[in-house]
Amino acid sequence: MTILPDAFLKAPIAHRALHDLAAGRPENSLSAIRAAIKAGYGVEIDLQLSSDGQAMVFHDYDLGRLTIEDGPIRKRSATELARIPLKGGRDTVRTLPEVLALVAGQVPLLIEIKDQDGAMGGNVGRLEQATADALAGYEGPVAVMSFNPHSMLKMATLAPDVPRGLTTCSYSPEDWPLLPAGTLDRLRGIPDYEHVGASFISHEARDLNRARIADLATRGAAVLCWTIRTPEQEAEARKVARNITFEGYLPPIPS
Repeated sequence: MTILPDAFLKAPIAHRALHDLAAGRPENSLSAIRAAIKAGYGVEIDLQLSSDGQAMVFHDYDLGRLTIEDGPIRKRSATELARIPLKGGRDTVRTLPEVLALVAGQVPLLIEIKDQDGAMGGNVGRLEQATADALAGYEGPVAVMSFNPHSMLKMATLAPDVPRGLTTCSYSPEDWPLLPAGTLDRLRGIPDYEHVGASFISHEARDLNRARIADLATRGAAVLCWTIRTPEQEAEARKVARNITFEGYLPPIPS
């Protein structure tokens, strides 16, 4: 287990970077990342896989919500994606190495590897390999996490010195209609924390009072949470969580 650096427990972490469409900063864009760095916030980003095996900084599996085009992101090459504009700004879809070059250790970088199996199973590896390759030699506070425990098991082998965590939640059937009930029941209990060598979780804010969260905290887990959108939500979440992932407002940065 590699411990989460203290930097992740200080400045709040901007969810998908400090995005604001009104200001021309789409989520997971270089513009949003620059804004987070300038403001002194940590940065959270998501990774998806391109057709040529590159780690792309993008949240969705399909291009339609966030770009001017449609279709699965994994059907496009990194070069093709770099030409596709994000809605609401001048940015395009960029690679993890480009983001690492921009952040360059200035603020903590929290990386969520999106499930590539489709059902939280073990059919993963290409995106994890691309992530590990990009992070080799990176200097600065960085950590990886995923809803899929198999992803973190793979990262334990590929990049053992990079802190690992699990993105976790209540796994309500309404929010996860494509996953079988048995899978939801299993993941809800966060049974893989020790097995994957995690040192932190990032848990759904409205579910922070779950007994398993308190249990993990007593065992030394750093508890982060997602996604906080108001000062009132932040105050409530911080009764349990040691830091927040936020969007839609500007939380104070502790001195």
